[in-house]
Amino acid sequence: MDSVFKALSDPTRRKILQLLKEKDLTVTDILEHVHMTQPSLSHHLDALKRAGLVVPERNGQFIVYSLNLSVFEEAEAFILNFFSYDHPDTPSAN
Repeated sequence: MDSVFKALSDPTRRKILQLLKEKDLTVTDILEHVHMTQPSLSHHLDALKRAGLVVPERNGQFIVYSLNLSVFEEAEAFILNFFSYDHPDTPSAN
């Protein structure tokens, strides 16, 4: 889970994830929307892959990236569970 939150902490990576939320994209497609070099983009995509947030799939000579929604669901469950504890200062609803 640490690698997920580390990957999400970077604004460029969040922008890439927003782009992939709309549709699956190749590196060339992503480069049209972010202002960086291809090696820099590859570094960001590698961090997203290591965190399990994106999944690469070869399509001919291209690699198409898509979101791995199951990892987002795990992160969401973690966050919701983190905030759903009974606070000791909160009276019970009994």
